[in-house]
Amino acid sequence: MESKKMSSRTYRIIHVVLFAALLALILLCLCVGKYSLTPAECIRIFVGKLFHLQAEWNPMDEKMLLGVRLPRVIAAVFVGAGLALSGAVYQGIFKNPLVSPEFLGVSSGACVGAAVGILLSFSAAAIQVSAFAGGIGAVALTVLIPRAMRSDSNIMLVLSGIIVSGAMSSVLGFIKYIADPATELAAITYWQLGSFSYVDTDAVLSILPLSLLAGCVIFAMSWWVNILSLGEQEAKTLGANVQLLRGVCIVCSTLLTAGAVCISGTIGWIGLVVPHFGRMIAGADNRGLLPAAGLIGGIFLLAVDTATRIIGPAEMPISILTGMIGAPVYAWLLYRQRMTIR
Repeated sequence: MESKKMSSRTYRIIHVVLFAALLALILLCLCVGKYSLTPAECIRIFVGKLFHLQAEWNPMDEKMLLGVRLPRVIAAVFVGAGLALSGAVYQGIFKNPLVSPEFLGVSSGACVGAAVGILLSFSAAAIQVSAFAGGIGAVALTVLIPRAMRSDSNIMLVLSGIIVSGAMSSVLGFIKYIADPATELAAITYWQLGSFSYVDTDAVLSILPLSLLAGCVIFAMSWWVNILSLGEQEAKTLGANVQLLRGVCIVCSTLLTAGAVCISGTIGWIGLVVPHFGRMIAGADNRGLLPAAGLIGGIFLLAVDTATRIIGPAEMPISILTGMIGAPVYAWLLYRQRMTIR
């Protein structure tokens, strides 16, 4: 009993430290940029708006803080946390450290949905809806293929994801082939590379309800994710309804990933690399790992997004920087943990 208390207390300490680091980084990222603000100015504006005090600050500072940077910072935190949380769940339930949120086809499906919206000259909000629908549709197709073959094995689901991702990539290639090179093709390519440039308050509010609901369900199921990570036969022996539990995990993870991708575009490596950092810090128990992975994902993507805003004269797409960081870091993790890929 004492070891459990110590373990729970250790988890709480880790989560509190990570949460404090995230809050500090949020304040820093709200201040830095081409148009810089001081922490005191940011706090004064927040307090003034919260308590309806008379405005004693520059209106441009308020517009920059509340209208531009705050929605972007919140979006970066939720997208990073959602992708990392989904990656940790997938790696747990499929017992594979190389699994990421994209492997069921959600990202490629969202790309197709967004590309169709851009091709049809949809509004920004309609493109987000189209991307979300494309991601959900791709995962639904991935799940239906094993059902049509009357198989509920993990291997069949993974293979179905590869099939659907390949098909969606071909469809996306065709859309890019017929797109206008001067306008539509550039917009599709930029969307594929990921960016928060066009994120506003409405976009953030559109993903918050589903993201929070899916995240809460996953946190509540963290113990069952531990059971699923033992393998199908062991989980069934312990009385778990493997098909139902795995289905709920996939649905919630898909909602998190699709919600993230629809407002930011595709952002790679976070769902693959961040869960490993979470295991290094909080261990393999998903009751401690999942919150830690979500917090680390939010910290990582927020830091990367801020870096893309300030390191050059023009803003860099996020996936370029996450790839430059993620690839060597993952190689180092593979070497450090001596993973055996079977």
